[in-house]
Amino acid sequence: MCRNFSYQSKINLSALYPTSSLDITKSPKEKASATPSDFSGYIPMDRVDIKYTSSSGPGGQHVNRSNTKVQVKFKPAEATWLPENVKTKFLDKHSHALSKEGCIIIKSDKTRYAHLNLADALDRLRNIIWNSLQPESIPPSEESVEKHRLGQLRAARERLREKRNRSDIKRARQSIDI
Repeated sequence: MCRNFSYQSKINLSALYPTSSLDITKSPKEKASATPSDFSGYIPMDRVDIKYTSSSGPGGQHVNRSNTKVQVKFKPAEATWLPENVKTKFLDKHSHALSKEGCIIIKSDKTRYAHLNLADALDRLRNIIWNSLQPESIPPSEESVEKHRLGQLRAARERLREKRNRSDIKRARQSIDI
């Protein structure tokens, strides 16, 4: 007689996110208000090159036996899953970061776990794409530049005043030679 036991904590993904499909390989359902030019944040795993290598740093023997560092190569020119306007904006803003092969390489070795490093690298790629869609920043006005400069001068004066006060306190502690 075979018993099928399974333990599941009250704090699990299906309890926390009941409407989620929990499948990272499938695209999320598009919002009704989303236009085709929007980037939903979904990155298809089969369209980026993922390479695992051994990580550097502390970790004992485990660091020599496991490949936890993640390298994600993304070729924007070949990304058919990105809308054309998103792709052109991305290439305009990040053409300096492309390698000779025309790809952006993102590395992550923040943690000792490969799946967390992969999540970090994909999140960084997602943020790079979203940031390329942001409009160009407006240069600051002359008033705000002057206000910033005056604040820096005030902070420098305050720092020097504190140094002088501290120096006086230390000088007062010294014994007087007669």
